[in-house]
Amino acid sequence: MRRRLLAVLTALIGAAVLLLALPLADSYARGRTEHLLLQRRADGVRFAELADRIRTDSDRRELDAELSRYAQLYGAAVTVVDTAGRTVGLAGPAPSGTAAQRARARALTGRSTEELPTVRPWGPDTVVLAEPVGQDERVGGAVLLTVPTGAARHDVLVRWALIAAGAVNAFGAAALVAAGIARWLLRPVHELDRAVATVAGGRFELRVASDTGPPELRRLRANFDGMAQAVAESLRRRRDFVADASHQLRNPLATLVLQLENAEPHIGPGPGRQAHALALDEADRLGELLDGLLALARLEAATAPIEEQDVSAAVAGRVAAWEPVFEAGGLDLTADVAPGLRALGLPDATGRILDALLDNASKFVPEGERVRVAATAAPEGGAVVRVTDTGPGVPASRLPLLVGRFARAPEHQNVPGTGLGLAIADELARACGGSLTVGATSPHGLTVEFRLPRRTTRGR
Repeated sequence: MRRRLLAVLTALIGAAVLLLALPLADSYARGRTEHLLLQRRADGVRFAELADRIRTDSDRRELDAELSRYAQLYGAAVTVVDTAGRTVGLAGPAPSGTAAQRARARALTGRSTEELPTVRPWGPDTVVLAEPVGQDERVGGAVLLTVPTGAARHDVLVRWALIAAGAVNAFGAAALVAAGIARWLLRPVHELDRAVATVAGGRFELRVASDTGPPELRRLRANFDGMAQAVAESLRRRRDFVADASHQLRNPLATLVLQLENAEPHIGPGPGRQAHALALDEADRLGELLDGLLALARLEAATAPIEEQDVSAAVAGRVAAWEPVFEAGGLDLTADVAPGLRALGLPDATGRILDALLDNASKFVPEGERVRVAATAAPEGGAVVRVTDTGPGVPASRLPLLVGRFARAPEHQNVPGTGLGLAIADELARACGGSLTVGATSPHGLTVEFRLPRRTTRGR
C-alpha cells in the first residue's frame, strides 16, 4: 500500500512540477525573444533614419560605414532596399527565405516587425526583422536585419537549466515530504495489520503500540485494542471453564469408579456382571476424555517460552520407547532420522506430538502393516517429521476432519481413545509456530507430517 500511495503522490507531484516548470521556461524564452526584438529594432530604426537622410554620395558612404561596423560588432547582416526591392546598402549576406520576404513586404507597407519566432536552445539560429525607411505615406524602402541568436539561445539554455535544477530539487523535497506523510498515514495501518495477523495466530495479548497517524486511525487502534481485550477475556473465561470443569469432574468420576469397583464383589454371574464391566470401561473412557480436555485447556493457556530443541534426539528417543508397543501389536516400526536436526518449539514439543501420532498408528493400523517415521531438515529451516503407515487410510473427504476435536470414524467407534489426540498435536504444533498436516499415502495408508520452525513465527 505504501508503494502504491507513494507512486500516486509522486505522479501528482511530478505533474505539478512540470505544470509549473514548463510554462515558466516557455515564458522566459518568449521574454528573451522580446528583449532581442526590442534591442535590434532600435538598431533598425537608427539605420532607417540614416537611409532616409541619404541625399548625396557622402551620405551613402556614411551609411555603408555604419552598416559595416555594426555587422562586424554584432555578427549581423544588414540590408537596405528601396521600394522597388533594389539594394541600397549591404553588410553581410543578403537575407533570403520566406521569413525575410514577409518582413520586407511588411516594412514596405510602413509596418515594423512586431514578433519574432520564439528563441529556444535548439533554434532558430537567426531571425529577420525589418523597419520601414520613412514615415506614413513617404515609405522609401526598408532595412532588414538578419540577427544571430546565439547569445539569446545561450541565455535561454542557462535559465532552462536553472529552472530544471529547481524543479528537480522541488520534486525531491516534495517527494521526501510525501514519503514522510505516507509513513505517518500508513504506520498505524501496518501495525494494525501485524496485530491482526498475530491475533489470528492466537496471541490475543498483543496491543497496537503506535499512537501516531490521523485521528480516525488512532480511534481505530483504540477500538482494535478494546476488541482484542474482549476476545482475549472471553477465551480466557472459556479455557478456565473447560479446565475447571474437567478438573472438578475428575473427583466425582473417581468416586464413581471406586464405587463401581467396590460393588463388583456383590454382583453375581450373569448379565449384571457384563453391564458392570461396560460401566467401568465407559468410566475409564470418560477419564481419558477429561484428561484430553484438561490437556487442551492447559495447552491453549500455555505460557512456556519457545526454545531450541534437538529434534533428532527426541524422535529417536520416542521411536525407541514405542517399539515394544508396536512389536506387541504385530506392527513393523522403522525410523529414518537425519542427524543434527534442531528447531524451535515448546519444551518437549517434538516428543509430545510424536507420541500422539504413534499412539494413533498403534490403534488404527492393522496387524502386519508397517509404520515409518522420517525426520528431515525443512527447506526453509527447522525440521519436518513424517509418520507414514500402510494401513487402510481414510477417504480424502475425511482427511481435513482428522485434526478436529472428537474426530472418530464410524468404523472406529469401538477403538479406545477420545478423538483428541491429533487435535492436541495440531494445537501444540501451531503453538510452536509450526503446522501439522494429514494426507493420503500411495497406494494406501496415511501420512501425518508436522513442521517445527527454525525461527518462531509467533511468540507466546
